[in-house]
Amino acid sequence: MISDNNISVGFTYDLKDDYLSAGFTPEQAAEFDISETIDGIFNTLTALGYEVDKIGNVNSLIKRLVRGDRWDIVFNICEGVKGIGREAQVPAVLDVYDIPYVFSDVLVLSLTLHKGLTKQIIRDCGIPTAAFFVADNLDDLKTHTLKYPLFVKPVAEGTGKGIAPDSKVENEDELFRVGKDRLDRYGQSLLVEEFLPGREFTVGIVGTGKDARVIGMMEVIYKANEPSGIYSYMNKALYEKFIEYMMPDADAAESCAKVALDAWKALGCRDGGRVDLRMDIAGVPHFIEVNPLAGLNPVHSDLPILARKYGISYHEMIRMIMQSAIQRLNLPPKVENGIIKSHQS
Repeated sequence: MISDNNISVGFTYDLKDDYLSAGFTPEQAAEFDISETIDGIFNTLTALGYEVDKIGNVNSLIKRLVRGDRWDIVFNICEGVKGIGREAQVPAVLDVYDIPYVFSDVLVLSLTLHKGLTKQIIRDCGIPTAAFFVADNLDDLKTHTLKYPLFVKPVAEGTGKGIAPDSKVENEDELFRVGKDRLDRYGQSLLVEEFLPGREFTVGIVGTGKDARVIGMMEVIYKANEPSGIYSYMNKALYEKFIEYMMPDADAAESCAKVALDAWKALGCRDGGRVDLRMDIAGVPHFIEVNPLAGLNPVHSDLPILARKYGISYHEMIRMIMQSAIQRLNLPPKVENGIIKSHQS
């Protein structure tokens, strides 16, 4: 039940150190959050006037729920560990207990982790995206009709995992060599798509449905010491060395905003996240993928970085995300000392 006082916010997350201590490799733990991120979100939510309870990962959540703990809303950034529905595990548990949460629901988080299924919907909605197919095994690589160069990546990874300079393949031999490597290493299907040679952007969005809006975007510029032009796992990890983020010109910003918002709405994403785009040779932005659980490190994550470039502080960005969720859920206003307050502290 929603309290009559300050809204209580449960906070679910995967702490990277916990998984490294359990024997995960740095790459296996790449999508999990460091203490700086957890503290940044916790401190910001607290400063916004919410009563915040650190819960931790899905296992901790289940234990707390069985114990009888409840919250008015949960701020969920859990990536999960195993399976195509791993990002949806916390929302699924919360749905069972009828506890509302920030960010996208079970269907969206399960769908969007699978890049191939996501692109099918995007394509069917008439939103530009590169021609593609999904390969479950090496035999599936034999009969495609796409034009080289192609781009190969695991179908359900994030943070650039499985993406490297050799992901761009120029011929059949390279396709089979890289395809075998990724199938063996990641144990999952591959997304193979025609390579887009143009400019690359990431677009930040806040809101849901008709209320969704672009809060900023940035172009990914490769420094002279980065010759591959591939936004790889390594380049993302060492972005300060290899990457510059620039605000795009007005024409590019307008066309990118439209494609990103169309994709966000078509997929049913909620509250806040990012859409990644890359232009074709004619300069038309194409959908690459969506991140409905975008990284929220106050300093290093793409969404806070692009927000800062548009004059939006981390505090303000988190406030907007929370306001989107609260309005979407129609939660009642907070009451402090008998005075009704909006959720815009």
